[in-house]
Amino acid sequence: MNHKDASRIICKSSLRLGGTLRPCAKRVLEDSSKSFAQRRKVPLRRNGQSSWQSCALATCVLILSCPLSGASAQTDKVDIYVKAQMDTQKIPGLSIAVMRNGEIVKAKGYGLANVELNVPAKPETVYQSGSMGKQFTATAVMMLVEEGKIALDDKITRYFPDSPESWSNITVRNLLTHTAGTTDYPKDFDFRRDYTEDELLKKAQAIPLAFEPGEKWSYSNLGYVTLGILISKVTGKFYGEFLSERIFKPLGMSSARIISEADIVPNRAAGYRMAKGELKNQEWVSPSMNTTADGSLYLTVLDVAKWDAALYTEKLLKKSSLAQMWTPVKLNSGVTRPYGFGWAFGDVGGHSIIEHGGAWQGFTSHIARYVNEKLTIVVLTNRAGANPGNIAHGIARLCNSDLAPVARKEVQLDPRSLDQYVGKYELEPGFVLNITRSADHLWLQGTGLSRVQLFPQSQTDFFSKGVDAQVTFVKDGSGRVTHLVLHQRGDREALRIK
Repeated sequence: MNHKDASRIICKSSLRLGGTLRPCAKRVLEDSSKSFAQRRKVPLRRNGQSSWQSCALATCVLILSCPLSGASAQTDKVDIYVKAQMDTQKIPGLSIAVMRNGEIVKAKGYGLANVELNVPAKPETVYQSGSMGKQFTATAVMMLVEEGKIALDDKITRYFPDSPESWSNITVRNLLTHTAGTTDYPKDFDFRRDYTEDELLKKAQAIPLAFEPGEKWSYSNLGYVTLGILISKVTGKFYGEFLSERIFKPLGMSSARIISEADIVPNRAAGYRMAKGELKNQEWVSPSMNTTADGSLYLTVLDVAKWDAALYTEKLLKKSSLAQMWTPVKLNSGVTRPYGFGWAFGDVGGHSIIEHGGAWQGFTSHIARYVNEKLTIVVLTNRAGANPGNIAHGIARLCNSDLAPVARKEVQLDPRSLDQYVGKYELEPGFVLNITRSADHLWLQGTGLSRVQLFPQSQTDFFSKGVDAQVTFVKDGSGRVTHLVLHQRGDREALRIK
């Protein structure tokens, strides 16, 4: 079973190829699935299209107005684009919301929320958040910071005095920014077992740090699990209860809550995954693993629209606190990484994006906020491995042509020259980028994620057409390829290990 999120190419996945669980390095290729920004059903395809894909043509609409002039034509373009993406990505159902200045201009469901019962998706459909939920955890922490109950530069051992010596230099800020050195769920982690908060904390503390706090950036679901336990420790309340009382209810997010598969949840979607080309139900995890602070929420696009509107105000946090959340983290070396507190940062043609994705138990999610344009796109889907980040960015391009990524021109290379790049490149411990050649093309696949095709734009530079990401292969003096650089919301090196 894969780790929870992402986005990352974007983890309970930020940043965006797609996996069945919460993003970590998946966030890196999450947008293909996903940034950095990243768990549940059926028929086989017949005559090129399965019954659930045909049903994707049935849609439910809340608001039909469009973000640009020529509303009807623009709406049609969005609908056509979304349906095409659903067919390409084999997504049973999804819901979108488009907001301008905190106001909904379009909210719509496409396809099926439940394939077995033939239930259409709609704006009110409830999906699992995956790592998109990390921004709520970070907001809860900042509320406690404003109240003086937590300090960002407090050592975590102040709250957990029995922590191992290796945790003595970890701060709250480190956990929020993925710079603590904590890792992700280990490969042998049992997601089908129930754990208490104390047991989860001990599990996290038993894993050696990957680096000294502040030295590097590495996406860590366990870091956010720890933050949820911290919130409980400081407030005396389960973190989900705190979110409900302080965020969801005040904003009128009527469907937002912690996941519970036992409770009756109106409009709840079923989650799906693809197995050998066939649609299957999501994999089961224990109830306690659906309550952790790395991204275990139920949300609708209407809920997220209310959340987006609140971020333009001081209803939840002071503007100075929001500014801290949206500031790139600075490492000990002074180098910055495009991540803040539960939010990742990007840029399209000089237009700033604050965003995050998620992936968990048959669901994927993405929110992209184009801050200068005051445009927000939210996409929630019920298919593991889908790429809602790519869909969100595509909708944004239809709303504003200036938000289209730089056009890249493919060049022709001797196919035999591609063999030198084939190999495995370690982006971070436990997350490897596998470069393969099929016929005359290179393909990139992250651990546990779908593969994406790479197109050459020079002898050593390649790009993806489905993901806003590029790869540069680097050679040593002898001409041997030693590592690659992944260009996606920043530059990250991956050392060749095979």
